[in-house]
Amino acid sequence: QKATANRRTLKTVLFMGSARDITPPWGGTSRTGDGILEWVKKEISKRSSSLGGIKEITHELTVYDPIEVFGEGGALQSSGAEIRTPHFFFKPGDAPSDMDAMAQKINEADCYLVLTPEYNHSVTPAISGMMGHFGGSKYAFKPSGLITYSVSPYGGARGAVALRPFLSELGCLPVSAMACFSMVGDIFEQDGTPKDENHRQLKQLDKVLTQLEWYAIACSNQRDASGVP
Repeated sequence: QKATANRRTLKTVLFMGSARDITPPWGGTSRTGDGILEWVKKEISKRSSSLGGIKEITHELTVYDPIEVFGEGGALQSSGAEIRTPHFFFKPGDAPSDMDAMAQKINEADCYLVLTPEYNHSVTPAISGMMGHFGGSKYAFKPSGLITYSVSPYGGARGAVALRPFLSELGCLPVSAMACFSMVGDIFEQDGTPKDENHRQLKQLDKVLTQLEWYAIACSNQRDASGVP
């Protein structure tokens, strides 16, 4: 984490929760979440906030998309979403280099975001497969935030509820605010442009990020001052 007295840049890792890559017979897009993913990336990349004596808080964003991570040449291609060879089963230096690099990014992060739909009212295999490859010590004593979406009126909220104990077990406790986007296809174009810049649901993200930043800085300060148990 880069820091000065008046500026903090948080290393933020975002995990995308859908690996959908097929256009359904009834038409539409191959992955409903592409639009909201692009919007979230843009919003975080341009975001600048403040907290107390810190005049500027920004994010250095890393995105892990399961289509890429589990795809050809991806960091977890050889292991797969079923976690055949989890990172924490390898001796130091024996894991595939791309998997090691992903583990290092996760370990160095100050906070995490999960952007995901729900599958069967629960956690998607893409999220459990990606995040579950790495031991809890990589995530521990850092916060996480939840952003969910759905084509239904429920906005993926049931997936968010299912993710809270999962993230807690990994050690990256989720902040209380959640951003749940219902009827997501009516809100975003595929390139991430909101169809209505004043749509009330867009306001949810700021609250999640504000809480995430507070906890990320607090946890970072405490890790620097006292280490971890």
